[in-house]
Amino acid sequence: MERFDKQSDNVKGALVLMLAAFGFSLMVAMIKVVGERLPVTQILFLRQLGMTIMLAPILIKTFPGSLNSSRIHLQFARILLALIAMVFGFTAVINMPLADATAIAFAKSFFVTIFAVFFLKETVGVYRWSAVAIGFIGVLVMLRPGTAGFSVYGLMAVCAAASAGLVMVIIRILTRTDPPSTILAYQAIGVGLIMAIPAMIQWVPPTPTEWALLAGIGFVSYFAQKANIYAFSYGEASLLASLDYVRIVYATFFGWVLFSELPQTSTWIGAGIVIIASIYTVHRETKRKQNLASGPNGRGFNNP
Repeated sequence: MERFDKQSDNVKGALVLMLAAFGFSLMVAMIKVVGERLPVTQILFLRQLGMTIMLAPILIKTFPGSLNSSRIHLQFARILLALIAMVFGFTAVINMPLADATAIAFAKSFFVTIFAVFFLKETVGVYRWSAVAIGFIGVLVMLRPGTAGFSVYGLMAVCAAASAGLVMVIIRILTRTDPPSTILAYQAIGVGLIMAIPAMIQWVPPTPTEWALLAGIGFVSYFAQKANIYAFSYGEASLLASLDYVRIVYATFFGWVLFSELPQTSTWIGAGIVIIASIYTVHRETKRKQNLASGPNGRGFNNP
């Protein structure tokens, strides 16, 4: 621990982010394992139930204030979009190679850029639009439409990325008025309630091993999220957002070890295009914020 404390903030953030990325990749791998026999609705319901239990102490302590929201319509919109993102995303993970599903999920950053223009009225210049266009070309390379390798699960992964991107934009709006615990509570409880009936209808009694994996999904997910938060509290967001793409390395490792999966050439090429375009998008966004902060009267120059 003493050796860790001596590192620079960016190094600390990078090290913790590597741990978070490993945790998220392990969580996805466990979802793929239990998804071989259990329905997605059941996995998602139990995951949300676990989240609600972990949030219960703070919710009970601050109730009813913990559920007070000045933008209730956005809370419900986020619940619906999060539901779509998780159902489609989990289904894609279960039925696709881990590396493929992970790489396509990175398209979320491009959807965030698009939705931010419409809902946050952000100005996006030609460079960022070009990065978005190039990024989607990378997604098409991985999807391989018109070939034998094309799969509906790839489209589901794209839909999950789009829904997750819109969720991120909604969270940006919600954080202006609602505390994080309230935002988390609505998502955890809302998605869990919606999934309760489908999960009961499709319920498959888990084996002891599957119960252990389901518990592990909740446990690992919780600590990965906490590590992710700590990472960004240490290091610069632009640097850490670029390093987060190490997830595809972890996903490839788990896919190889657990499922004998190795990415095809098209996946590596497409993922490379997506990652480079995403990093460039993050770079332009960081530069824009720096210009806004350093310009005249603190407003800066808008050069997205």
